[in-house]
Amino acid sequence: MSTLNRQNSGPIEYYERQGQGDCEVVLLHGIGSNALSFEPLIDELPKSWRLIAWNAPGYGNSEPLKNDWPVAKDYADALKDFLQNIQLKSPIIVGHSLGALIATSYAASYPEHVSKLLLASPALGYSQSRNEALLPKAQERIDELESLGVNDFAKARSTRLVANPDKYPKIVSKITTEMMRINVSGYIQAVKMLSSGELLKDALKLDCQADVIVGAEDVITTPESSLKAHETLKSVVLSNFTELKGVGHAIYQQDPKNFAKSLIETAKSDTLLTSIG
Repeated sequence: MSTLNRQNSGPIEYYERQGQGDCEVVLLHGIGSNALSFEPLIDELPKSWRLIAWNAPGYGNSEPLKNDWPVAKDYADALKDFLQNIQLKSPIIVGHSLGALIATSYAASYPEHVSKLLLASPALGYSQSRNEALLPKAQERIDELESLGVNDFAKARSTRLVANPDKYPKIVSKITTEMMRINVSGYIQAVKMLSSGELLKDALKLDCQADVIVGAEDVITTPESSLKAHETLKSVVLSNFTELKGVGHAIYQQDPKNFAKSLIETAKSDTLLTSIG
């Protein structure tokens, strides 16, 4: 990643691009990804912004959480400690997919330490109790990973993240490469967090602007699902909704230019309901 410097702070590995302005943005990746996935987006954002992309606990060289079955709040607590360590007080937080669950939990728990949210292709979570057996759709993820191995698992899943994947082989290849960096134990913890996640419940606790962006061709976290998050959010806070045409789940990788435009709009404060593409 040419524009970002790899660093460690306590148990967290992260990448940073220094900025000269006062806008600070934290980028939280999804369940099958890592900090390096944000490279296409970084180049589209203002050079003055300070950008931080973490590897979530259990990803890259970040230490896993201690709980065998962590919940979103556990990741939010890890994020709080990390941001305090690197002296970020109130950044804009961008959460993609599983990262949106973390971002929403963080903003609900620590409202004084976030200015705005951009929830990209947000995973809503399955709202199950940790006292129950994993739901089949969650257990299937783990079974598939363990049976195929990381590399074949990445090859099998990556094409589903891109709209019209045959037209974008380079994007699919990059997504596959990033997914091949999965740590099995960290991924299993993340699946369990996804199973117990309750984004809509946490959304009702927010008091900061929380925008939503989704790809029109997303088959993982569909536009309908993302619109449900937006409708819940706008009942309590300012929430703009953007849908990018011709784009799948890997939204900031498939269309970094328009994703960056939406993030720049979030850094402002105008009410907006748009479709871009």
